[in-house]
Amino acid sequence: MIEFRPPDSIYTAHGGWFTARWHFSFDRYRDPANMGFGDLRVFNDDRLEPGAVWPMHPHRDIEGITYVAEGTFEHLDSMGNGGVLPPGSVQRATLGSGMEHSERNHSKTEPMRFIQMWIMPARLDLPPSVEQHSFSEEDRRGRIRPLIVPAPGFGSAGAPQLGDAVTVHQDAVVYGGLLDAGGHGHVRLRPGFGGYAFMVHGTANLWADGADAGRLEAGGAAKIRGVERVEFYGGAEGAEILLVETRLR
Repeated sequence: MIEFRPPDSIYTAHGGWFTARWHFSFDRYRDPANMGFGDLRVFNDDRLEPGAVWPMHPHRDIEGITYVAEGTFEHLDSMGNGGVLPPGSVQRATLGSGMEHSERNHSKTEPMRFIQMWIMPARLDLPPSVEQHSFSEEDRRGRIRPLIVPAPGFGSAGAPQLGDAVTVHQDAVVYGGLLDAGGHGHVRLRPGFGGYAFMVHGTANLWADGADAGRLEAGGAAKIRGVERVEFYGGAEGAEILLVETRLR
């Protein structure tokens, strides 16, 4: 089953220095029927004005995943970690036993856009930590590849191997890729798992187990259940795609 979510169906929040699209209940957006997808609890498409700072704030027992979509992302936290990340980068912040962190637009002149995901960890009270990696366009072009994979001891049979991907403390995978116009990429979902697909830029046709299921537009998403093979075919302007594979409850 494929449940498409057009861009205009997703909640929009404005905060002066930021604009966000909250895919699931978050902060002042409350929808008991829309509380997440499997172990994916939050999926926010955030845009920060030049020089904007999301102030230091605490969290616990969350695997905070960041994907940089546009501009330059800057991270700071209460453990002294930091870094400046270009587009295509991913970061995992384990906020297990408690850590404060801050998201910032590193540029004083250009806006910044990042996708923030919360994946619920398989264990509570994990030691706080940060891991990040920048994937070039060449790393991502022409395929849908793993960007985030289960940490050793957290994955089940069929989970992708580590390689250069960042790890998460849950049996979940975040895939990403860049497709040219007419280009093709696919993901094979494990039994008992579903996918949350998101179109960062461009458009693509989504195929499910060999059948054309419909079109994904920039800013739109799809909940995918009961499908083994998910395929994407890039539209006229190409496509930048994220897909979160998570065990369905």
